[in-house]
Amino acid sequence: MDRAQKEKVVEELGQIFESSGVVVVAHYEGMTVAQMQDLRAEMRSAGGSVRVAKNRLAKIALEGKPCASIGNLLTGMTVLAYSEDPVAAAKVADKYAKANEKFVVLGGAMGETVLDQAGVKAVAALPSREELIASIAGCIGAPASNIAGAIGAPASNIAGILSTLEEREAA
Repeated sequence: MDRAQKEKVVEELGQIFESSGVVVVAHYEGMTVAQMQDLRAEMRSAGGSVRVAKNRLAKIALEGKPCASIGNLLTGMTVLAYSEDPVAAAKVADKYAKANEKFVVLGGAMGETVLDQAGVKAVAALPSREELIASIAGCIGAPASNIAGAIGAPASNIAGILSTLEEREAA
């Protein structure tokens, strides 16, 4: 890899560290190519990505970034899992680590906040962006449906009473 390629990789990694909602650092020593492809596919379906980079280049890319303190996690065979959604990459990484003992989550960063293993697990336990939006929409929609039911209830009660009176007169 020549200097120009290294500079390009450092720039790409810098973009990842700046724009990602969460970055998870993990060891992947001993994983097969098929297992790594499974991880990449799961991460892609969740809206995230996986990147293997030289630790030295990643440390250079971290300089001056809010999450620069995760540089000490970059030792050995490390992989970066990241996503714009602050929860997606952590969820996939935590789930994959439970299923594959060769994938070990070391920690990560969420903006300026550095996460250890327990922190990544805590972030993974949070609801995703879509789940939060659905619950907020449900909360907003519930009062509206209650109001509509309350407005319509007197009319249906009157209709029921009139129907009962008609039946009595007819009998």
